[in-house]
Amino acid sequence: MSSVTDPPDLRPYQREALEAVAARWDAGERRTWIVLPPGAGKTLVGLAAARRLDRRTVVLVPNTAIQGQWIRTWDSLRPEGDDRTAGVERDLSHHVTVLTYQSLAVFDPDAETDEEGGGRASVRDRLHPNGRALVDALHDAGPLAVLLDECHHLLQVWGRLLSEVLDDLPDAHVIGLTGTPATNLTAAERALVDRLFGEPVTGASIPALVRAGYLAPFAELAYLTTPTPTELAYLKDQGERFSRMCDELLAPGFATTDLLPWIDARFVNRDAAEGGRVPWSRIAAAEPALSDAVLRLHHVGLCDLPEGARPFEAHRRPPTAADWIALIDDYAKRCLPPDTASERDREARERLRAALPAIGHHLTRNGVRRGVSPVDRVLARSDSKAHATVEILAAENAALGERLRALVLCDHEHASSRPPAALRGILDADAGSARLQLTTLAGDPRTDLLDPVLLTGRTVAMAPGTAMVFLEYARAELPGADLAAVDRPDGLCDIEGSWSPRVRVGAVTRFFESGGSRVLVGTRALLGEGWDARGVNTVVDLTTATTPTAVVQSRGRALRLDPSWPEKTAHTWTVVCVSGEHPRGDADWDRFVRKHEGYLGVDADGEVMSGVAHIDPSLSPYAPPDDPGGLNRRMLDRIGRRDLTRERWRLGEPYEDSLVPTLRVRRRHAPAVRGVDVALPDPPRVLPGDRGVFLPGAGLSGALPARFPGAVLPLAALIVLLVVFSGIAPLWFLLAAAATAAVIPVLFRVRGAARVRRARELIAEAAGPDDAVHYACAVADTLRGMGRSATGASGVRVHIDTDGVYRFTLPDAAEDFATALEELLGPVFGEPGYLIPRPLPPAPTEANARALLDGTPPDNPVVHHVVPALFGRNRAHLRAFEDAWGHWIAPTRAIGTSTEPGATLLAAHYGASPLEDTSTARRLTWS
Repeated sequence: MSSVTDPPDLRPYQREALEAVAARWDAGERRTWIVLPPGAGKTLVGLAAARRLDRRTVVLVPNTAIQGQWIRTWDSLRPEGDDRTAGVERDLSHHVTVLTYQSLAVFDPDAETDEEGGGRASVRDRLHPNGRALVDALHDAGPLAVLLDECHHLLQVWGRLLSEVLDDLPDAHVIGLTGTPATNLTAAERALVDRLFGEPVTGASIPALVRAGYLAPFAELAYLTTPTPTELAYLKDQGERFSRMCDELLAPGFATTDLLPWIDARFVNRDAAEGGRVPWSRIAAAEPALSDAVLRLHHVGLCDLPEGARPFEAHRRPPTAADWIALIDDYAKRCLPPDTASERDREARERLRAALPAIGHHLTRNGVRRGVSPVDRVLARSDSKAHATVEILAAENAALGERLRALVLCDHEHASSRPPAALRGILDADAGSARLQLTTLAGDPRTDLLDPVLLTGRTVAMAPGTAMVFLEYARAELPGADLAAVDRPDGLCDIEGSWSPRVRVGAVTRFFESGGSRVLVGTRALLGEGWDARGVNTVVDLTTATTPTAVVQSRGRALRLDPSWPEKTAHTWTVVCVSGEHPRGDADWDRFVRKHEGYLGVDADGEVMSGVAHIDPSLSPYAPPDDPGGLNRRMLDRIGRRDLTRERWRLGEPYEDSLVPTLRVRRRHAPAVRGVDVALPDPPRVLPGDRGVFLPGAGLSGALPARFPGAVLPLAALIVLLVVFSGIAPLWFLLAAAATAAVIPVLFRVRGAARVRRARELIAEAAGPDDAVHYACAVADTLRGMGRSATGASGVRVHIDTDGVYRFTLPDAAEDFATALEELLGPVFGEPGYLIPRPLPPAPTEANARALLDGTPPDNPVVHHVVPALFGRNRAHLRAFEDAWGHWIAPTRAIGTSTEPGATLLAAHYGASPLEDTSTARRLTWS
C-alpha cells in the first residue's frame, strides 16, 4: 500500500472499511467488495482505497448520472498542485477514468455466432469493436486499480464479461462497491460474486448510520388508492368471471372427478399407492404452494385439516388467486388431461381454459402458465396513483414549504408498448409513465407551483413557465450550450440542445437543489441509484421493482445529510392501488409487502424492524387494511410530525447493529397499558395442579392443613376435666372451664374462616391472568438449561406495542427462542413428539376453598400444549423443559405422542388451541 494520506474527514466506519481492504491486500488478495448503504460514502471509500494503491484507476458505473459525482469527488481529494486528473475519455488518458458498464458491454450482432454458425463461448468475443478497443486499452495500461460501482449490476450479463476481462488483468486490484448486502443475494448471484471478489467487507447498516448521525432519520409511509371508476368496472367484470369459474369448479358434477373430492384424496387422506399415509411434512416441503392453498381452503371450511398439518398466520385467511391457480394446475394435470376421452372432462377443461385469462394465466397442455396479467397492469399503472402523488406532494409542501425537495420515481419515461386490446379505453397508452406523471403534476395548481421537472436518460421536460426559468439558469451555468424549449402536444416543453447526458443530469440536479424546481420526476434506472442530491427529503415510489437492491437504492436517495438543514428527516412514500372487486385485487399490495420484507424502518414504538408493521401497527402482510382512508389520514398527519420520527430513532443512543428474530403475540384481551417495556415477573407463588393448587416446595393440594386440626383435642380435654373434677373442684373452676370450652370453638371458627379466605386467595392467585410472559420465561429457562442461553428468563425482553401486541425477544438465543415460543403458544398441529398438560385452576369459590382445606379438591380440567421440537430431541432437553414448565406454568410432565396414551391425546386435541384467540407472527428487529 502507498503512504498517501487518507482524507482527513473520513468517518469511523469508512476507516474501518479501508483498513479491512488493506488487510486483504497485505494477505496477497487482489479482489474484494465493500458493502455500505446508499449515502454512506462508498465513492469516497473507493477513491481513498485507490489513492492508497497510487495506481491508474478505472471506475465503472451503471449510468451517466453517476459519472460526474466520481469526478467531483476525485477533484475534492486532490491536494493543490496534484495534476492527476479524472475524466470520461475511453483512451484512459486520465489518472482516474470513469466509464459506464454499457461503454464496455456493447455487443456486435454479427458476432453472435462463429464462422461455422455455432454460438461463441466467450462473451468478450461478441463485443463490438469499440468494446474490444476498450478491453485492449485496459490490458495495455499496466497495473490498474479497478473500481466497480454498484457492483450488483455485475449479476447481469456484465458479470460474465467482466469476469473474462479481469482474468486477463492479473495485476489489477479490483474493488466492488454496493449497497446490497450479501444476505440478499440468490445462491447463483452469490456464487458469481464470490468468484469475482471473495468475501465482502461489510460496513455498518442503514439503521446504525442513522442512529450514529451519519444518515438522515426517515419514515416509511404508504398511501392507498382504489382504481378509477373505469378501471374498477373492468376489474369487477373480470372478477365476476373468475368467481363464476370457481363456483362451477366447486359444484358437484363439474368433471368425472370433482375438485373437492380430489383434494380430500390427494391431501387429506393422501394414502400412497403402495400403502401408508404420506407425512404432511413431506408434502409441505415438496409442494409448498399447494400445501399453503389447502390450508387456506381448510380455513374457509372447504376441506378437513390434513393430519400433521399446522396452520400459521399466513393460512388464516381465504384462498388467494395464487392458491386457486396452484390447485387448478395440479387438478388439471392429474384429473383433466388434454387427451382425455371423457366429454365431460373436455368440457370442464375448456371452461377452465376460457376463464383463466381473467387473472393473467393460461391453461396449456403442460399445465397452467402465467401470462401478462391485465389486472396486474391496471393496478400497477392506475391513473389514481398519479393523483395520489399530487395529494402527497401538496401535503408535504404545506409542511415544508420552500424546503421541500421531492423525487418521484417511475418505472419508465414512456410506455414501451401499447396496452393489450382488452385494456384500450381502460388505461391511457402512457399509463404509469414518468411523462404522464409530470403532466398530472403540472396540471394541478397545488403541485404546478412546485415547478416539477422530468429528467430521464433522454429527456428534460417541464411546464412552459418553469422552462423559461430553467433556460435562464442553464444559459448562465452552461454558456456554450445551445438550449431551447420545444413545445409538445401534452402542453409540456422539452429542453433540447447540445449537451451530453452527463452535463444534462448535472445541470438539472443543480437547478433542483437550488430550488428552481422542488419536484424531480424520473426513472428508477437513472435516478433510483447512485444519483446524489443532498436536499432530497421526500421520495414517492411508483415503481414495481421489489428486489432488495432496488428497494435499498431507491430509498437511499433521501438518506444523505443536508448541510443546509441539520434536522433533516426524510419521508419515503409507496403508493399502492387495491381493489376488492377481483381476486387479484391485492396484487399491488403483495408487491408493497415484498418491498418491505427485509427493509428496516422505525415503528410507532421506536423499534427498528422489518415488514409493513413498521409503517403502521395495523398493517398485515397478508391483506390490505379494512380502512384505507383511515390509514391515509394517519399517514398524511405524520408529515407534520417529523420531530416524532427523530425521537423514535433515538439518535445518539448505543446500538449493537444486529438483527434479532422477534415473536409478536396478539392476545384476545389487549393490555390496558401500551407502548411500554414490561418488567419481568417473579415466578408464580401458586400454580394450578392436577387437583386444586400447587405451592412450589409444599406439594400438591395437601399443602394446606386440614380444616380445624387444633380445635378437637383442647375441647375434649376440657370436657374430661369437667367430668372428672365436677364433684371435688370449686365452683369458680368449673365455671371457668365451662366458659373456656364455649370460647374455644368460637376462636377456631374465626380462625377457620380466615383459612377459608386464605385458601380462596390462593386459588384466585393460581387463576391469575393468563400471562404470555410466563410462557416466554419458561422457554428461556429451558434454553439456559440446554446450554443455548446464558441469561435464561432474566434476559427476556418484553414490549407492548401501541397496538396492544406483545413483542418477545431473547437476544442471546433469539432464533431458538422465537421458534420454540411460537410452537408452545400455537394450536396442536403438525407431528409433535410430545404434549404437555396444563391444568386450569378451579374457580375461587368457598366450596373449592373448603375442599382444598379438606384435602379433597376435585380434578382440574386440562389443556395441552405442543412441546417445542427443539426441546423434545433428547431426554436431557425434555427434562430441562419440564423443570422450567413446573417453575413457571404447572407441575406436570410431558407425554410422548408415540405412546398409546399420547397418541390418543394428540387425536383428541388435534387442531385445538390451548390459548384462546392468540395469534403469533415472526419479525426481524434491529438492535
